[in-house]
Amino acid sequence: MLNQMEVERLEAEAVNSAKKRQPLYAPRKKIFPKRASGSFRRFKWLVMLVTLGIYYLTPWLRWDRGPYAPDQAVLVDIAHRRFYFFPIEIWPQEFFFVAGLLVMAGVGLFLVTSTIGRAWCGYTCPQTVWVDLFLVVERWVEGDRNARMKLEAAPWNVRKLALRTAKHATWLAIAVATGGAWIFYFADAPTLFLDFFTGDAAPVAYATVGVLTATTYTFGGLMREQVCTYMCPWPRIQGAMLDDQSLTVTYNDWRGEPRSRHAKKALAAGKSVGDCVDCNACVAVCPMGIDIRDGQQMECITCALCIDACDAVMDKLGKERGLISYATLADYNANMAFATAGVTQPIDPTRVRGADGRLSDNIAQFRIGKLLRPRTFVYFGVWTLIGLAMLYALLTRDRLELNVLHDRNPQFVRLSDGSIRNGYTVKLLNMVPEPRTVILSLEGLPGAEMSVAGIDQPADRSVAVLLEPDRLKTLKVFVRQPREQVGDATASFKFVVEDKASFEQDEYVATFRAPEKSR
Repeated sequence: MLNQMEVERLEAEAVNSAKKRQPLYAPRKKIFPKRASGSFRRFKWLVMLVTLGIYYLTPWLRWDRGPYAPDQAVLVDIAHRRFYFFPIEIWPQEFFFVAGLLVMAGVGLFLVTSTIGRAWCGYTCPQTVWVDLFLVVERWVEGDRNARMKLEAAPWNVRKLALRTAKHATWLAIAVATGGAWIFYFADAPTLFLDFFTGDAAPVAYATVGVLTATTYTFGGLMREQVCTYMCPWPRIQGAMLDDQSLTVTYNDWRGEPRSRHAKKALAAGKSVGDCVDCNACVAVCPMGIDIRDGQQMECITCALCIDACDAVMDKLGKERGLISYATLADYNANMAFATAGVTQPIDPTRVRGADGRLSDNIAQFRIGKLLRPRTFVYFGVWTLIGLAMLYALLTRDRLELNVLHDRNPQFVRLSDGSIRNGYTVKLLNMVPEPRTVILSLEGLPGAEMSVAGIDQPADRSVAVLLEPDRLKTLKVFVRQPREQVGDATASFKFVVEDKASFEQDEYVATFRAPEKSR
């Protein structure tokens, strides 16, 4: 077992201290997070790689939809009012699918927060991902924590100017790439890429890249933790999502206190000593500039880097990991009660350990089954039902739509043979990226026939219409009913459109008007 003196003590102070809150308009104190290593840091590297890969590479993926539709896998086609996502094509009137996805995302966020705390903030939030990326650049150019602090305090010289220029130039390049990747979702990526660099792209493309470059550079490089603390509402909302069974990053002071930098001297003096050696490793690696030992704090994004740092120290000391760990409030309270004899005495480290020096079997440990509780099932059930409803709607939706508008003036015309004719504007929407021929027909209205302007076919009760791919076709349709079969002043009938190949069908109930005296 190593002595505490062999553990490096870092001169790190919590910038956002829970014990001493800064005034709202106090100037920002820079945070220089030390590079962490461990399982949570590796997981964050993986998440960063996956999320950035998805963002930057998705516009370049291809998906063959045939010759009549774009082949970009994910495309928001504003010009033609379409949203393409691999084999799925969403029209404006189907925007409820996007709304449903947003609702699912919200419920999913509630589910994740109620079970494992602010995991979204710590791992997958764009602010967290890009700050991590910018910190990688900063460490690569300027060095780790101590080197960056020394450079910050140093007077301006050629070396400092060169390092800062290289860092900010790289940040700006990342910011430009971020804005550029965003606009590629709204047009064919290869074409827009060439147009953008030849000056042929639309002005809105350059404006969008400019705005996103500025915001990415400012939020990811300059403001960093201030975005999470002052601009984002989620830290304040998430408190309502947690309960005593939610996992949060916790300093287990029931085994860490009383902390001591000189455990041997304290023990020789007959004092109680906890596992915390006050090395400040947890403070040094925190990107939010807090001390997790101060307890739960709004600024904590539960990135768990403090767990990695503390576990490394415990490994050096030959002690169990988990002085800082993911834990529920219920487990923490139970262990605190055990360490303080029912909250009647100060924390005594000897109570939480057995004769062999290991942690007592009475210590509450996290089990995955603790996450399976009614609240979790309710959130998951709602999330699943919404997903199944959307999937059913997506699989059963019609790709052929019919809409009819009756002429207002005149509402009817009496022809020379005494028959009555009504005019209609019929709109046929083909929502598949290929041409097809459909049959438009009448149901009801005895003896009636229709003729279509622009289609050279004799009047009949049905007519074949060729629809272009992914297009709306507007027809002027005249419906005539013989004089002897005209009944009431208003009579209902149906327009029916059918695709014989795909068996898709839609219908519209219309009204046929006639003069009162024809009854």
